[in-house]
Amino acid sequence: MTKTVLLCTCLGSQTLDADALSEATGLPCTRPVEALCTRNLEQATKALEAGEVVLACQQEHALFDELAGDLGAPEPVFVDLRDRAGWSDQGAKAGPKQAALLAEAVLPRAARKTLDVISEGMCLIVGAGEVAVQAAAQLATGLSVTLCLTDNTDPPETRDFDVVRGQIKSVSGALGGFKVRLNALQQMEPGGRGPRRFGPPQDGGRSECDVLVDLTGGPAFVPAPKKREGYLRADPRDPLAVARLLTEAVQMAGIFEKPLYLHLESSLCAHTRAGQVGCSKCLNACPAGAITPDGDHVAVDPMVCAGCGMCAALCPSGAISFDDPSFGDLTRRIEVLSRTYRTAGGTAPRLLVHDADHGAEMIRLAARHGRGLPADVLPLELERISGFGHAEQLAALACGFATVDLLLAPTTEREALESETRLAEAIAGPGKLRLLDPAEPDALCDLLYGIAPAAPAPAPILPMGSRRQVARLAAQALNPGIEAPLPLPDTAPYGAVLVDTEACTLCLSCVSLCPSGALLDNPDRPELRFQEDACLQCGICRTVCPEDAITLKPQLDLSDAALSQQVLNEEEPFACVECGKLFGVKSTIEKVTEKLAGQHAMFARPDALRMIQMCDDCRVNAQFKATDNPFAVGEPRRPRTTDDYFSDRKDH
Repeated sequence: MTKTVLLCTCLGSQTLDADALSEATGLPCTRPVEALCTRNLEQATKALEAGEVVLACQQEHALFDELAGDLGAPEPVFVDLRDRAGWSDQGAKAGPKQAALLAEAVLPRAARKTLDVISEGMCLIVGAGEVAVQAAAQLATGLSVTLCLTDNTDPPETRDFDVVRGQIKSVSGALGGFKVRLNALQQMEPGGRGPRRFGPPQDGGRSECDVLVDLTGGPAFVPAPKKREGYLRADPRDPLAVARLLTEAVQMAGIFEKPLYLHLESSLCAHTRAGQVGCSKCLNACPAGAITPDGDHVAVDPMVCAGCGMCAALCPSGAISFDDPSFGDLTRRIEVLSRTYRTAGGTAPRLLVHDADHGAEMIRLAARHGRGLPADVLPLELERISGFGHAEQLAALACGFATVDLLLAPTTEREALESETRLAEAIAGPGKLRLLDPAEPDALCDLLYGIAPAAPAPAPILPMGSRRQVARLAAQALNPGIEAPLPLPDTAPYGAVLVDTEACTLCLSCVSLCPSGALLDNPDRPELRFQEDACLQCGICRTVCPEDAITLKPQLDLSDAALSQQVLNEEEPFACVECGKLFGVKSTIEKVTEKLAGQHAMFARPDALRMIQMCDDCRVNAQFKATDNPFAVGEPRRPRTTDDYFSDRKDH
């Protein structure tokens, strides 16, 4: 069913051309009204009753959502054309931008994958002094509380909650499944007269809880504590912070939906092979500690993952992919924004990527109290921008955006984002990518206005395929006619393998451990082959090489040669001295023969030394016929017959 777009000028404060928007997007648009949320509300009611609608108003989201629910109508789609386009010093020229935002808003969104998390209200409070005791007493009315005192505070007389004493050694898990290890654990003695007493301390205590309240005032028990659901932490010296924490804690009993942000394809992971460590980018980047080594690959704890997306942006093989949104959905949104803007008559659009909290609020404040966004700046809102890596940035440029700006927030993980932006800039060229960190909305406007228009990619692409495929396709669009490989930073996931042919013995250890199949052998002759397009620059080949003959060269070869196999080293095969069959490497076998001749007791005789120069079949045959054959077991024993048994009886 085609969605109808309801337009509102917000008391005449913005200009909307219904015919132009309809022509550019193919969506039927109503005649703009001045106050859709008040005196024109009846028109919105009729449209909601008639079918699916798009409401060009984000401010009154709650009002129209409630109205749709009361009418039993389908949930409307909301798009903010006012704050992001209409309210601007260049609002009169914002028609193409409004069309692009509208077309992007109606794209179908994949349903978010979630997991039900059950919290039964088992709460562990860790802290010292009267603050921890009072917190336990307040939460005990709604949760099942255990208080772990970390000092010598006397235990309370009440039996409304359990009390232990100890020191937290480690914490793992998240809401509904915390696992806690304690040292010097002292449990309460249940009997006896007088003050309540603790038993003797013991190390290695274990406990589980659904909610963990940290009132110690010391370092957090988990990495990135603000991202760990169910872990609540406050300074015990701040009564207001403690009160807010207790209010939040009492609401953490029930069934909750935990988004599943990532998909892991472990067979593609290049973490280790045969104990040799290769890629550890996701392990080093994850702020929440949700990724851990697991044999030759890594494992992701979905309960701990906070969905920053950095691991997916950094993963060179695509073993970890982000699902909220997926790479395909995100690039589709980017392509629709650019294409619709150009279809509506715009040229050289600029993309502004921002998060749904800090960035969206900066744009709203800039629109209401400042200059607003320029007419050629198209905002793209994501839950968080730290996963907007080099592939996404290159895709945006190759789709027709002249520049890409990323609006940072105070909570944005910046290290990986800065690294990915440097990589994208090395491929796309300077002056096209920026990380913006303005202190206020007016500063954001100053950064966006007055920029000389840049030229977009000469031929916009349609981004399809994996992140590596799209990145390569975008790089070709941004560097037309280039022949030499592009030099890249040392951390880049693209590059060549260089082999010192003088040192390489063609042992092919690198081939057997290459996780991506970039290094290959030739079953017919001694050859080391390489396909650059498949190389992840993980470094396992360099680590495992016994001769230190391999070095890595980060670069991006955009020619067709990178897609085909190239011979890095080859030698003449050795011919078996018995049957003439080709096997092994001639130089290696001759070198081994020369070193062992007269130097080793096992090869003192010429016939034993000659076995080194035989193929597998001939070597076995020669060994079997030798006088000192280690496989010889003597003549086989003659089977006993009935006559033998009768003969034995006669003899007795």
